[in-house]
Amino acid sequence: MIFKSFEINKINKKINQLILFYGKNEGLKNEALSILIKDKNDVQNYEEKEVLDNENNFIENILTKSLFEKEKFIVIKRTTDKILKVIETLLLKNLENTTIILNSDNLEKRSKLRSFFEKDKKLVCIPFYPDNDQTLSKLAYNFLNNKKISLSPSNVNLIVNKCSGDREALINELQKIEYFGKNGKKINSENISKLINLNENHSISELIDNCLAQNKKKIISILNENNFSNEDCIMIIRSFIIKAKKLLVLSKTYETNKNIDLTISSAKPPIFWKEKEITKQQIQKWKPNSIKDLIYALSEAELQIKKNINNSINLITDFILLKSSSTTSN
Repeated sequence: MIFKSFEINKINKKINQLILFYGKNEGLKNEALSILIKDKNDVQNYEEKEVLDNENNFIENILTKSLFEKEKFIVIKRTTDKILKVIETLLLKNLENTTIILNSDNLEKRSKLRSFFEKDKKLVCIPFYPDNDQTLSKLAYNFLNNKKISLSPSNVNLIVNKCSGDREALINELQKIEYFGKNGKKINSENISKLINLNENHSISELIDNCLAQNKKKIISILNENNFSNEDCIMIIRSFIIKAKKLLVLSKTYETNKNIDLTISSAKPPIFWKEKEITKQQIQKWKPNSIKDLIYALSEAELQIKKNINNSINLITDFILLKSSSTTSN
């Protein structure tokens, strides 16, 4: 059964215990989760790989009832068609007071998982499409009003245009501006342009590229030559996530065709000639499963950085040095 993203309140958790979220709008997904789940401390989070590697233990955990649990919420991240057999098994079980939410990236119409959820009346399938500029502008003004930050309409438009329909990206950009202003610095058009990275920050891009290529000497050199700020750390972690997701696509392609040059030449969007060599190094260093683990670790690191903004430089430095030395051959 298909629901719209604004129909979250219509979900009956006693009937609709299996729910599929899919699409690129992670910010809207998080808002939907907040509506479904009032207390995030009650959530058990899994990666799809964890479930598939330990299917029996996962199902046993779901069916085990605790005297202290009124409701059980399970979120399985980065799900694909591979999870379908587990879902079919769960449908035969008694899932009383249990809600399971699958969080997927884009799923094509031919996806077996998507089709399964769309056709079954007990299941809920919700697509999360990109936001339009009008919606993002409204969200931006609400955020700025709540934080008592004054920005001109032209600066708000500048930020909105940077976010490409992603409300999560919008909130990240606005939070960078908020942190910047808390230090007593003046928020003007020039500073906003720097904060939202309109002009490519070559040091940050180079740092991430060399981390993914595991060129530790170059990484140390970049860290020593640049005086990154707390605001830069948010930019670094978000840029890192974007690059890791792009690398995941390339790595999957290479795993299929076994031809590194073909993988590079067929990439969309095209890879700039200056970046081809280091991209080859990255593809050869990282397997798809390792990149998925990296993306998960980046999400956790982003959360820690936002919670400890004053210690963000140490957190991001330690993370980058650790990942530049980690084994990625699994």
